[in-house]
Amino acid sequence: MITLTVNGKSHTLDVDPDTPLLWVLRDHLRLTGTKYGCGIGECGACGVIMNGDLVNSCDIELENAAGADITTIEGLGSGGSLHPVQQAFIDEDTTQCGWCIPGQIMAIAHLLDSNPEPTDAEIDLGLKDNLCRCGAYTRIRRAIHRAARASA
Repeated sequence: MITLTVNGKSHTLDVDPDTPLLWVLRDHLRLTGTKYGCGIGECGACGVIMNGDLVNSCDIELENAAGADITTIEGLGSGGSLHPVQQAFIDEDTTQCGWCIPGQIMAIAHLLDSNPEPTDAEIDLGLKDNLCRCGAYTRIRRAIHRAARASA
């Protein structure tokens, strides 16, 4: 049995400890906002915040998440409201296929927590591990600047 806290709720799971956190989130907790992209920690689609750090959930075995506090895209907002990054991504119409967006949003929310007014270079660095096959980077950058202004 392994216990972790996801989006503020404690879960005790009887799952193989070698199971990637991504599959625990999706298959056992039914939190399907976190996406499977590459399975090797290279694309960022499965990004979650674990104990304050941005991690690729496909790269984390459940046993290494034991006792962790995890936030997924579903838990990012509060009080029934969207997180400013989520709202900015909607306002800037960033999605094409949308597969990368949950990981992009998690990466930017994490960046803005420590750097509320990032430069374009800092945004590039904050998103270096998040790939968008559609090439929506221009709209994503606009959304990030919008979220930073909304959060200020």
